Amino acid sequence: MTDNWLKQVKWDEKGLIPAIAQDFQTGKILMVAWMNEESLKLTVEENRAIYWSRSRNRLWRKGEESGHVQVLHEVRLDCDSDVLLLQVEQKGGIACHTGRESCFYSVLREGEWQPVDPVLKDPQTIYS
Repeated sequence: MTDNWLKQVKWDEKGLIPAIAQDFQTGKILMVAWMNEESLKLTVEENRAIYWSRSRNRLWRKGEESGHVQVLHEVRLDCDSDVLLLQVEQKGGIACHTGRESCFYSVLREGEWQPVDPVLKDPQTIYS
């Protein structure tokens, strides 16, 4: 496979693109992260989600510390070529560093963000 497909991606001024991780079976949005060209290429090669950590300024293999790997099923590019959708199998059922299934666990109700999804595993035990 040539790398021509990577040239069709519209990277931002920092060479990044937002990537939405979605459960391939349920369609639930698990998280949003960033990818650069190297992380996207490695994601496809290794068949697992590999992101670019802006806070650590390095590649981040999802699950490298927690064991909650995201196995890649499909990658989609939006119509403007500036957002990726990764359909993944979330190993361990936890995508969020808070120990929840999804990073989108808070709902706006009556002017306040309220957590509505349970913590499935104490983060202290995940990242010890």
